[in-house]
Amino acid sequence: MFKNILVPVDGNELSDSAVNHACEFAKESGARLTFYYAKPDYIPAYISSEVELGNVSIDEAFASAMRKQAETILTNAAQVAANAGVEYETLSEHCASPHAGIIAAATSKGCDLIFMASHGRRGASALLLGSETQKVLTHCKVPVLVFR
Repeated sequence: MFKNILVPVDGNELSDSAVNHACEFAKESGARLTFYYAKPDYIPAYISSEVELGNVSIDEAFASAMRKQAETILTNAAQVAANAGVEYETLSEHCASPHAGIIAAATSKGCDLIFMASHGRRGASALLLGSETQKVLTHCKVPVLVFR
Protein backbone atom coordinates (compact mmCIF):
# COMPACT_ATOMS: atom_id res chain seq x y z
CA MET A 1 0.00 0.00 0.00
CA PHE A 2 2.64 2.56 1.06
CA LYS A 3 5.98 2.71 -0.71
CA ASN A 4 7.90 5.62 0.89
CA ILE A 5 7.10 6.89 4.36
CA LEU A 6 8.48 10.16 5.74
CA VAL A 7 9.34 10.01 9.44
CA PRO A 8 10.15 13.41 10.96
CA VAL A 9 12.53 13.05 13.91
CA ASP A 10 13.76 15.47 16.55
CA GLY A 11 15.57 13.24 19.03
CA ASN A 12 13.08 13.38 21.89
CA GLU A 13 11.73 10.27 23.58
CA LEU A 14 8.39 10.30 21.75
CA SER A 15 10.13 10.77 18.40
CA ASP A 16 12.43 7.82 19.17
CA SER A 17 9.41 5.68 19.99
CA ALA A 18 7.77 6.74 16.72
CA VAL A 19 10.91 5.64 14.85
CA ASN A 20 10.63 2.17 16.36
CA HIS A 21 6.96 1.88 15.44
CA ALA A 22 7.52 3.34 11.97
CA CYS A 23 10.13 0.64 11.36
CA GLU A 24 7.68 -2.06 12.39
CA PHE A 25 4.97 -0.51 10.20
CA ALA A 26 7.33 -0.22 7.21
CA LYS A 27 8.55 -3.79 7.60
CA GLU A 28 5.00 -5.13 7.66
CA SER A 29 3.92 -3.04 4.67
CA GLY A 30 7.11 -3.43 2.62
CA ALA A 31 7.76 0.32 2.54
CA ARG A 32 11.00 2.25 2.74
CA LEU A 33 11.52 5.08 5.25
CA THR A 34 12.84 8.58 4.81
CA PHE A 35 13.93 10.05 8.13
CA TYR A 36 13.79 13.84 8.15
CA TYR A 37 15.27 16.36 10.57
CA ALA A 38 14.32 20.04 10.24
CA LYS A 39 17.35 22.16 11.14
CA PRO A 40 16.20 25.48 12.56
CA ASP A 41 17.44 28.74 11.10
CA TYR A 42 19.60 30.88 13.37
CA ILE A 43 17.74 33.83 14.85
CA PRO A 44 19.57 35.77 17.58
CA ALA A 45 17.58 36.18 20.80
CA TYR A 46 18.83 39.75 21.20
CA ILE A 47 21.07 42.27 19.56
CA SER A 48 23.75 44.13 21.50
CA SER A 49 27.14 45.62 20.77
CA GLU A 50 28.63 42.14 21.25
CA VAL A 51 26.12 40.15 19.20
CA GLU A 52 25.10 41.35 15.78
CA LEU A 53 22.86 39.93 13.11
CA GLY A 54 24.97 38.21 10.53
CA ASN A 55 27.95 37.63 12.83
CA VAL A 56 29.88 35.06 10.82
CA SER A 57 31.47 33.21 13.77
CA ILE A 58 28.14 32.86 15.59
CA ASP A 59 26.36 31.80 12.40
CA GLU A 60 29.04 29.18 11.65
CA ALA A 61 29.02 27.84 15.22
CA PHE A 62 25.23 27.51 15.16
CA ALA A 63 25.27 25.83 11.74
CA SER A 64 27.96 23.41 12.90
CA ALA A 65 26.02 22.54 16.06
CA MET A 66 22.84 21.93 14.02
CA ARG A 67 24.73 19.71 11.54
CA LYS A 68 26.10 17.62 14.42
CA GLN A 69 22.69 17.39 16.08
CA ALA A 70 21.04 16.36 12.81
CA GLU A 71 23.74 13.77 12.16
CA THR A 72 23.35 12.24 15.63
CA ILE A 73 19.54 12.08 15.49
CA LEU A 74 19.46 10.72 11.94
CA THR A 75 22.21 8.17 12.65
CA ASN A 76 20.23 6.85 15.61
CA ALA A 77 17.08 6.50 13.47
CA ALA A 78 19.06 4.85 10.67
CA GLN A 79 20.50 2.32 13.12
CA VAL A 80 17.00 1.34 14.27
CA ALA A 81 15.90 0.87 10.64
CA ALA A 82 19.03 -1.11 9.77
CA ASN A 83 18.50 -3.38 12.78
CA ALA A 84 14.88 -3.92 11.69
CA GLY A 85 15.94 -4.73 8.13
CA VAL A 86 14.06 -1.77 6.67
CA GLU A 87 15.32 0.20 3.68
CA TYR A 88 15.82 3.87 4.56
CA GLU A 89 17.42 7.17 3.70
CA THR A 90 18.04 10.29 5.75
CA LEU A 91 17.45 13.94 4.96
CA SER A 92 18.08 17.15 6.85
CA GLU A 93 17.42 20.67 5.64
CA HIS A 94 17.29 24.15 7.10
CA CYS A 95 13.79 25.52 7.34
CA ALA A 96 12.06 28.48 8.93
CA SER A 97 9.28 26.29 10.30
CA PRO A 98 9.43 22.52 10.88
CA HIS A 99 5.96 21.82 9.47
CA ALA A 100 6.84 23.54 6.19
CA GLY A 101 10.07 21.54 6.00
CA ILE A 102 8.22 18.28 6.68
CA ILE A 103 5.67 18.98 3.94
CA ALA A 104 8.38 20.03 1.47
CA ALA A 105 10.43 16.91 2.24
CA ALA A 106 7.42 14.63 1.78
CA THR A 107 6.70 16.27 -1.57
CA SER A 108 10.29 16.30 -2.85
CA LYS A 109 10.88 12.66 -1.88
CA GLY A 110 7.56 11.44 -3.29
CA CYS A 111 6.38 10.12 0.07
CA ASP A 112 2.89 8.65 0.19
CA LEU A 113 2.59 8.79 4.00
CA ILE A 114 3.97 10.86 6.86
CA PHE A 115 4.38 8.90 10.10
CA MET A 116 4.93 11.39 12.90
CA ALA A 117 4.73 11.70 16.65
CA SER A 118 2.43 14.03 18.53
CA HIS A 119 2.66 15.03 22.17
CA GLY A 120 -1.12 15.14 22.35
CA ARG A 121 -1.24 18.59 23.93
CA ARG A 122 -4.72 19.96 24.36
CA GLY A 123 -6.33 23.19 25.42
CA ALA A 124 -4.17 26.14 26.44
CA SER A 125 -0.85 24.29 26.18
CA ALA A 126 -1.64 23.37 22.57
CA LEU A 127 -2.48 26.98 21.78
CA LEU A 128 0.60 28.37 23.50
CA LEU A 129 3.12 25.78 22.37
CA GLY A 130 1.60 25.09 18.99
CA SER A 131 1.71 21.75 17.31
CA GLU A 132 3.85 20.94 14.32
CA THR A 133 1.75 17.82 13.84
CA GLN A 134 -1.43 19.89 13.73
CA LYS A 135 0.15 22.27 11.22
CA VAL A 136 1.20 19.34 9.02
CA LEU A 137 -2.32 17.90 9.21
CA THR A 138 -3.80 21.27 8.29
CA HIS A 139 -1.52 22.13 5.36
CA CYS A 140 -0.44 18.80 3.86
CA LYS A 141 -2.09 16.81 1.10
CA VAL A 142 -0.11 13.63 1.93
CA PRO A 143 -1.83 11.27 4.41
CA VAL A 144 -0.49 11.55 7.96
CA LEU A 145 -0.40 8.77 10.52
CA VAL A 146 -0.08 10.31 14.00
CA PHE A 147 1.71 8.28 16.66
CA ARG A 148 1.10 9.01 20.35
